[in-house]
Amino acid sequence: MMAALSLAASVSLAGNVVQAVKVASLKDFRCGTKLVKRIKWTPVAVYPQSTIKLNDKRALELHKDAKGKIVEVGALTDGKEIAIVVRWPDKSKDVYKGYKSDLYADGFAVQFASSAKEPEKLPYIGMGSDGRPVAIYLRKAYDVVYEPNGNGEVFYQVNPHNLPYFGKEVEQFNKEVAKRGASIYQRAFVGEGFRSMTQIKDGSATYRTDMHYVRKRGGMWGGTVIRPIEDEYAAPTKGEFAIAIAVWDGKELDRDGLKRLSSWIAVRLPGGKHKALERVVNEVVKGDLANGKQQFETNCASCHRTRDFQNAPLYMAPGLENIGGQTTAAYLRESILDPNAVVVPGYNRNAHPNFSWYMVDEKGNRTSTMPPFNYLDKKTVEDIVAYLQTQKAEVE
Repeated sequence: MMAALSLAASVSLAGNVVQAVKVASLKDFRCGTKLVKRIKWTPVAVYPQSTIKLNDKRALELHKDAKGKIVEVGALTDGKEIAIVVRWPDKSKDVYKGYKSDLYADGFAVQFASSAKEPEKLPYIGMGSDGRPVAIYLRKAYDVVYEPNGNGEVFYQVNPHNLPYFGKEVEQFNKEVAKRGASIYQRAFVGEGFRSMTQIKDGSATYRTDMHYVRKRGGMWGGTVIRPIEDEYAAPTKGEFAIAIAVWDGKELDRDGLKRLSSWIAVRLPGGKHKALERVVNEVVKGDLANGKQQFETNCASCHRTRDFQNAPLYMAPGLENIGGQTTAAYLRESILDPNAVVVPGYNRNAHPNFSWYMVDEKGNRTSTMPPFNYLDKKTVEDIVAYLQTQKAEVE
């Protein structure tokens, strides 16, 4: 799995379709097993998330000129389960070593849209949106950690020299200690919009994850998420899933929303034929970029920042510096014409009361403070969308 990323510098990224390969069984599949050789890899770009900024000066400095990365995505299926496999470059191996507030780990996540029946209305990337749920599987690199590991078994922290054990009894005690070490940091979540992300703790999400690091060719991670082809959280539409990939770099102090994130990717199971989904995830609008830039400046730049326009107040509206690498053209159209369709998470309303991205009505419903720009003609909208698709960092 950890072979070199065989990618040309000018790789085309307008092909976000992954073909899942049929195998006999995924029961014992892990990073590095022979089945990896059968994967058909698809290069996908992940871009720094720039919608909001953390209150962390050092992390912001490290991300000031952050570039995108190329990850490779593949899939395997045995007809019962699907394995999403990811590999990406990372110069340093950063892992959690217990509970520390100043140490962050490398990691990755795979997000599944619950449904892709309406690909023009895929969920908001990263957290889902109202009426458009997602399932997210997160894995972070983690060293073996003993209590506190959530079990409360402090007896097994006692030094063996302070116990009345000898010989084989000591060996057995040490084996029991080893069993209780927590060495996997994996979580499953469901989300349906702003502030709805919820960890699945009732055992209803059946899944497993794996990570493996090698130092060859500058360093590289591999990771996999295996889950049923269909469960209550996500199922394929016409034999295809819509997924997205996120990666965290601990050396850059990545955590939570500070990460690199892909746009939607179509994963085609054997026999899958969801052409509408594939068209949506691959659509590149051929608009008038010069006019789109001008129209954006006229209509949008007073609130939103892009790589070309930085005059809007920092907390006024979501930053769009990397929006072209993390959303579909369909999402951009919808955001312009119907901003209430997806209300993006904003800053603390109490900390920044003059720059709220949304309003809350008497029933607690959130509505965007951005008015609908549905009075713009179709060409103007398409030109703005074409311009926004160019807004993304350079890829390393």
